[in-house]
Formats: sequence, structure tokens, C-alpha cells
Amino acid sequence: MDPIIFATVALSLAVATVIDLRSQRIPNALTIPTALAALAYHLLIQGPHGLWFSLAGLGLGFGLMLAPFLFRVMGGGDVKLMAAVGAWVGPQVVLVAFLLTSLAGGVYALAVLARRTDALRSVCARLRPALYASCATGEFHFQPAPESAGLPKLCYGLAIAVGTVAAMLRSVLSSGWLVG
Repeated sequence: MDPIIFATVALSLAVATVIDLRSQRIPNALTIPTALAALAYHLLIQGPHGLWFSLAGLGLGFGLMLAPFLFRVMGGGDVKLMAAVGAWVGPQVVLVAFLLTSLAGGVYALAVLARRTDALRSVCARLRPALYASCATGEFHFQPAPESAGLPKLCYGLAIAVGTVAAMLRSVLSSGWLVG
């Protein structure tokens, strides 16, 4: 992995995480220029092949996060952040980043719920009937909590940052970039 890409993505993710933790939003003013810079960088460095690489990563990053957004469990800023990450790192690394982000997000959600036992009980109370119905019908129907349930909101930018940095480190270690 190119050190410029690594540093740029890490810096963008750090900024996004701080903003997300403070305001529970990831602004377009960060995600869109980040994605456009990635497209321009890859086009300048590798020509049309680099542009296609960047577009493929952008599209995959966007597509992987679109379903959670449509089910209203993810914000639009999170979707655009993963798309911008994909534009920088390409489709292979963004796929690994998404998988590691999902794991980090699950750990993060459990940690937040563990601090709020009332919220954890609420989730478990809705999950149990859904699992029983799933066993009986073979279909999984889980109703998201209503806004009035008081469940904590997660700042998923943090999970995206952890998952992406882990994926980039994996890429760096497997490529031998640190060795020579």
C-alpha cells in the first residue's frame, strides 16, 4: 500500500471519527472532497486504470453500506465515508475493511449496550421473539427499536476507522512495505 494513501486515509478517518463522536454526523464537506481527491490521485498516478480502480472501490464501499442505510441502522455519512475509503484503497482492501468494520462495530455496540443494561434488556426482549419466529417460519423478522426506546446512538465512524486501519495494516504487512 502506498504510504501517501495510508496517511491520507488514516488522517481522514481520524477527522471523521472526532467529528462523528462530537456531533453524531459525518459531513459531506469531509467525505465528498476525500472521495474526489482519491479519484484524482489515482487518475494522476495510474491513468485510466487507476481511475477505474478507485471507482470500483468507491462503488463497492458505497454498495456494502447501502443496505444498512436503507434499513435505517446506518447514517448517510457512514455510507459516504466508506465509499471515500474505497476510492482510496480499492475494492479488495475496502471489502476487508468492511468486514473488519462490521466486527469492530459489533464489539462497539456490545460495549455501549453493556454500559446501559436497560437498553441491553430492551434489545434482548425484542430479539427473543424474533428468534422463535425465525425457528418456526424459517424467516427472520426483527423489528428495529422505535425512536422512543432510548437506545444509545452509535458513532459508526469510529468502527469504520478501526476496521479500515486494521485492513490497511493487514495490506501493508502482507506486501512487505515496512520491510523494504
